[in-house]
Amino acid sequence: MQEPNAFRDQDFQDDASAGKVDGDPSSGEQTTPTDDATDDATDDLIAARQLVEACQAIRHQVAQVVVGQDDVIEQLLIAILARGHCLLEGVPGLAKTLMVRTLAQSMHLEFRRIQFTPDLMPADITGTDIIQEDPETNRRQLVFQPGPVFTQMLLADEINRTPPKTQAALLEAMQEHEVTASGHTYRLKEPFFVLATQNPIEQEGTYPLPEAQRDRFLFHVLVNYPNRQEEAEIIDRTTSTSDWKVRAVVSGDDMVRFQSLVRRVPLPQHVRDWVLEMVCSARPSDPSSPAWVREFVQWGPGPRASQQLVLAAKARCLLHSRSVVSVEDVQALAHPILRHRMVPTFAAEADGIRVDDLIDRLMDETKQADQSAL
Repeated sequence: MQEPNAFRDQDFQDDASAGKVDGDPSSGEQTTPTDDATDDATDDLIAARQLVEACQAIRHQVAQVVVGQDDVIEQLLIAILARGHCLLEGVPGLAKTLMVRTLAQSMHLEFRRIQFTPDLMPADITGTDIIQEDPETNRRQLVFQPGPVFTQMLLADEINRTPPKTQAALLEAMQEHEVTASGHTYRLKEPFFVLATQNPIEQEGTYPLPEAQRDRFLFHVLVNYPNRQEEAEIIDRTTSTSDWKVRAVVSGDDMVRFQSLVRRVPLPQHVRDWVLEMVCSARPSDPSSPAWVREFVQWGPGPRASQQLVLAAKARCLLHSRSVVSVEDVQALAHPILRHRMVPTFAAEADGIRVDDLIDRLMDETKQADQSAL
């Protein structure tokens, strides 16, 4: 059963293609809402159009600076709309930092970058109390000095270069959007996102993220090399006098409004069942899991995987001008959501089986089970 303020799939698709929404003065027609539910649905449709237009404008601004990486940029946008965080993995020189900084500029968000090193301490991230003297009373008092986490878009560069104690300093901020220091709790400004990077090479002296913290990331995004044509354009842009200026095309308040809109997208029951079937089957301890999962998967995804698959799929369907989640949305995002939530066994690693291979097999078998049930 649809929620009272749910989208109407046919209306959103038709209006998106025509560039008009019911009740928009520019359409030349005015509709009279019959009740609050119709009013809310119309507002949601207008907001959905604005979301699509805003994301297209953001893509255009980022494309002026970053060549290619369309899939990565889409996944970053989905993570932001779903109120999640991203873990980016790629070799140096693939414009990961530039991509994140440009996104922040196009959304008019405060941006800070932390270069993680082995000697970084938790207080270097969250902040600390310092002694200050009141010039009027000459009395000294402790004053909290906020750390770089007090921003809206935080780039945690090479997060696996710092010890677990410092990595864990981000946990509360990522989950609760607040920081506790010296017994006081400080709220972070919304919207707040953590985009962390890690280098897949030079693993000596690094500290892999613990499972509890990896689970806080919505996506584990693999940033690949550009193709030959894209790299030629990169050379032309970066070795000439071209200087592209990024313009802010959306505000932080708009992004908060879009995040709320994403959660109002209706979820069909068959899509929810598809998510449950795939995630539960990936757990070796689940009775429904196939024999190969118990052989090759040491640890499967938890309930947060199901939640974030649904939220990310809702954001993706809006980005593609649709108002109801489909199984294809879930399939498109299964790899970045599950690859850091499944731990392969030694037998899988010995056979050269990657986590992405396990996810592919899991989706294939879920498709087959879904088709046989029809």
